[in-house]
Amino acid sequence: MINFAETSSFSKIIQEFNHCIQLQYNGELKIKNINGKPYTFYYRLGRIVWATGGEHPFRRWRRQMEQHYPQIDIAQVRSQLMDLSIDYWDYHILETLYSQQKINREKVNTITENIINELLFDLIQEAKYGEIHCERQQQIILDSPMSFTNVQMALQEIQQLWQAWSAAGLAKFSPNLAPVVCQPEELQQQVNPQIYQMFTSVMTGKDTLRDLAIKLKQNVLPVTRSLLPFILKGVIELTEVADLPMLQLVDSKNNSSLSSAPKSPLVACIDDSPQVCQMLEQILVKNGFRCLIIQDSIQALPNLIQNKPEIIFLDLMMPVINGYEMCTQIRRISAFTNTPIIILTSHDGLLDRIRTKVIGATEFMSKPISVEKIMSVIRKHLHSTTR
Repeated sequence: MINFAETSSFSKIIQEFNHCIQLQYNGELKIKNINGKPYTFYYRLGRIVWATGGEHPFRRWRRQMEQHYPQIDIAQVRSQLMDLSIDYWDYHILETLYSQQKINREKVNTITENIINELLFDLIQEAKYGEIHCERQQQIILDSPMSFTNVQMALQEIQQLWQAWSAAGLAKFSPNLAPVVCQPEELQQQVNPQIYQMFTSVMTGKDTLRDLAIKLKQNVLPVTRSLLPFILKGVIELTEVADLPMLQLVDSKNNSSLSSAPKSPLVACIDDSPQVCQMLEQILVKNGFRCLIIQDSIQALPNLIQNKPEIIFLDLMMPVINGYEMCTQIRRISAFTNTPIIILTSHDGLLDRIRTKVIGATEFMSKPISVEKIMSVIRKHLHSTTR
């Protein structure tokens, strides 16, 4: 039996995985964290054959493809083969490429194992600090899997990695965070010019630790461990970063590319919370919309004027310029006279609702946001503005 740290969430995860082995389970094992972020493990005969969900699904898939098949044009593959109407779109792409003899079984196995291991690691890290909910749905989704992963062996490998990660003092740092040099002068005094140039060129807050490790052709553990002294001194900061956009979609009915179609509607989110921005971006991108994220209220107006979004989601409580002031400023711009502005807030009071109407807001939405809330209001107002 695998000896994980004794927490209720750890125990629940291990119990579920072991139970699926004993049952020779066929179907989906769905696991959600306290924030509702889903992880899905697909089973055949008690073995995991694929896994989806978690943090940065498209970034994760692209990272694996660039590492193992750099000769494949990812943009072309994305526009021709990506079908977001199915949860396992990434598996579908690999399956299609394999049937076209563009990739081989050995590397499919490697990519599958890497993706499963990443998701298992993230799940274990989240279980360390929060509650986990598990649910089994017994139905065969992938009827001809290309790879079978031994669950016990995979868990043993992840346990060893987690123990090494924790021993290095990294337990609270997710490999999905992006390093950015926030004190370049201080860094310049601590390292030689060559290291300084490398750090400042690759650590811009756009690539996660996992992305960076692939670019440096190293494992994520030694890369992150080498950055820890700078992180603890505040010279380098680890920041949350959104998933990469999945903008070119495929019409699943006729399998034709939509890349030549008009651009999908652009939705803006003005909110100082990285968590809210990331969640909203994931919802929008997965449903085929373009997304403009603005966390700095001072930069909001220039960004809106330049990009001209069709709908604006606006946080009510922000530093420097609050949502009331921002909405008033937006309405003064003729280009946004009729643009729907949806106020997001944790304060759902009558006075708040009245005031937002007075300043010209279109609608009022209380947090926490959800897929249903967001898509409902977008469908309502996009339809009304395009009639």
